[in-house]
Amino acid sequence: MSVHVLLFDAGSENEGIHSLELNGTTVVLLFEDRDDAERYAGLLEAQDFPAPTVEELDRGEMEEFCTNAGYEARFVPAGFLPQTPEERLLIAPPERNMDVTSWREQGDPEPINSDNTELEDFRRRLEGLL
Repeated sequence: MSVHVLLFDAGSENEGIHSLELNGTTVVLLFEDRDDAERYAGLLEAQDFPAPTVEELDRGEMEEFCTNAGYEARFVPAGFLPQTPEERLLIAPPERNMDVTSWREQGDPEPINSDNTELEDFRRRLEGLL
């Protein structure tokens, strides 16, 4: 099954995935419906975020990526209706966001895995799905 994720600088060396910080956990949204992902991307742009690209990827691969990176993958089904304020963040970004002006220069302050070959292998597998 495919899901849709939001990527910044897709295909570049500075590629990054959109995530949320919820209760101390980094959460990556996996949208079932492309239109929902594109709407969320538009809301981010309206908040002066860099323009994300909506990419369709395999759900299992994304869940594995999130697990390996220490992130939580949250599936957002088509037609999702939030029941709590936290669930509202799955369909609309928070009003206040972290500063992203220097994420390209600074990179990740603490590398998830110092072995870049494993990361590059995973990136190639993801690109092969496209």
